[in-house]
Amino acid sequence: MNNDFVVLNRATSDPGKLAKAEAAKAIRDIGYDNLHVDIDTLNATCWCLMDPVGKPSYTHGLMHDISRMQTAITQSFANLSSPAEAPFSWFVMASAVPGIYNLGGDLGHFAQRIRSRDLSAMRHYGHVAVEAIHRNAVAFDAPVVTMALVQGDALGGGFEHALSFDLIVAERSAKMGLPEILFNMFPGMGAYSFLSRRMTRDKAEALILSGRIHTAEELYDMGVVDVLAEDGQGQSAVQDYIARHNRKHNAHQSLYRARRRVNPVTLDELIDVVDIWAEAALNLTEADLRKMDRLCAAQDRRLATLHSSMPVLVAAE
Repeated sequence: MNNDFVVLNRATSDPGKLAKAEAAKAIRDIGYDNLHVDIDTLNATCWCLMDPVGKPSYTHGLMHDISRMQTAITQSFANLSSPAEAPFSWFVMASAVPGIYNLGGDLGHFAQRIRSRDLSAMRHYGHVAVEAIHRNAVAFDAPVVTMALVQGDALGGGFEHALSFDLIVAERSAKMGLPEILFNMFPGMGAYSFLSRRMTRDKAEALILSGRIHTAEELYDMGVVDVLAEDGQGQSAVQDYIARHNRKHNAHQSLYRARRRVNPVTLDELIDVVDIWAEAALNLTEADLRKMDRLCAAQDRRLATLHSSMPVLVAAE
């Protein structure tokens, strides 16, 4: 996918191509520990794959890298002299972890902070998370259309993250849900805000309070997933969608801007809900926290199985 070096080689006689290649480089090459960023300038697409160090949840490290990338995109587009210099028109967030988009909030961190009654730490984590969520929701203040490509599980905050993009593309058997009710909590980083704008309030509340994990096919029928792909065909489905609609990108991007104007999700709204979430977290009992611990341990066991099944590369002696 990375072909902007071709643009660089041909750009000496075309300042527009040079500006495009330099903008792509400024976004892609600032160094990420938890992301892989690849900009396909020929197909006007930025691919971002989450690959967190450690557990595929929203760790501080992953959120920091996401924030740096979002800021780089905003600044790079703001510095362009003309729309023709834009390094991409479509942004796709996916995962490099097989079978997992993202498992959501850092439950181990939450349990520690709740037991120590550290309200400020809970608020800080949530504020950092929803600031990144909001930058997704406004498409980085750039003229791009954003997509989440869900292949595997998007749970809790992982589902909230996917909901913050203009479109959700998901493979048929991908699983998404909000399990927070299992330990007497609610998802506080965008679920209510985004779901209540994709479905009626009563249906959004029922989904949140059920704790059920839904397949992408079920969520497609509910109107939450926008594009349903066959298993193993998610990337191809994104590429096909972009190829079909690229000539009408201006209409699509403007439509989503209008959607945000008519039914905005503001940063103030997201922060206020986070504060409600943080205060509710400190009301959890030790029994609730033990349920959180068990869910965290179940995630660890699943990851151990995943890592043991991945091929091991052995250097030749």
